[in-house]
Amino acid sequence: MNKIINVSPGFGLFLGILAVSTASIFIRFAQGQAPSLVIAAGRLVIATLLLAPFVLIRFWAEIKSIPRRKFGLLILAGLFLGLHFASWITSLEYTSVASSVVLVATSPLWVALLAPIFLKEKINKIVFFGLIVSLLGSFIVGLNSACHFSGGQVSCLSLESMFGGRLFIGNLLALAGALFSGGYLLIGRRVRNSLTLPVYTFLVYGMAAVVLIILVVLTGTSIEAYSANTWIWIVLLAIVPQLLGHSTFNYFLKTLSAAFVSIALLGEPIGTVILAYLFLHESPSLLEIGGGILILIGIFVASRANNQIPLKQE
Repeated sequence: MNKIINVSPGFGLFLGILAVSTASIFIRFAQGQAPSLVIAAGRLVIATLLLAPFVLIRFWAEIKSIPRRKFGLLILAGLFLGLHFASWITSLEYTSVASSVVLVATSPLWVALLAPIFLKEKINKIVFFGLIVSLLGSFIVGLNSACHFSGGQVSCLSLESMFGGRLFIGNLLALAGALFSGGYLLIGRRVRNSLTLPVYTFLVYGMAAVVLIILVVLTGTSIEAYSANTWIWIVLLAIVPQLLGHSTFNYFLKTLSAAFVSIALLGEPIGTVILAYLFLHESPSLLEIGGGILILIGIFVASRANNQIPLKQE
């Protein structure tokens, strides 16, 4: 497992983006019955249980040999991942999709600002430019949900609507989701290169599952006998966007900078729009298309610069 798999970062991240883009579709179907925290907890619990037999049999020796300090970092990464899912999914119950998308999309910015401090990885100016372009594209995609065009006129949500009352709580949760996601990626970049992918994902996903179960209990969220269809969506959420999508990004954290991997994650809204068109018959607007193009340009620029930057390995 420590051998290098000959997978192009561009192609691999494309598949990862496609996988994580299914999350919003599956969550939308599951939220018909299940609360957000239950969906998040089910996602991580099922993913961990699916990994457990393989990892515990094949990689138990590696798990036992992990130094205490590194194990502590893995626990912290899982804590951040669990809190990311809890805050991001819950924010959608309080605020608009536009506000949530715009705020949670700031995750790459926090990674870019904190990576030089915690990882000693300098952010190339071209990478930073790609980050800004991608964030602008993400903002435009989110703006589509906040503004409506009719008869040549534009009407948008007021600042008071976006940052007042329950909406303000939702916006804070979305921003917290971005910060937790940034912390998860930064820690992953620090410890991932010395661990096999199955061990890293199993331990981090497992800790995230524990965090979410604790949150479900503390908040008194009820777990009922949901329909088979609801559980199918939660299982698919665990397999496709989690095991295939997030694990792909974790794989590339070993060789690519945390800043670049976080920028690549901004491709998720594009995949979501495409899948929504195919499966929900929701046609993308001009804003979504324009924003998607900017996101792709930003990712392309950042990837070209990233390939020219030697990364420090611990």
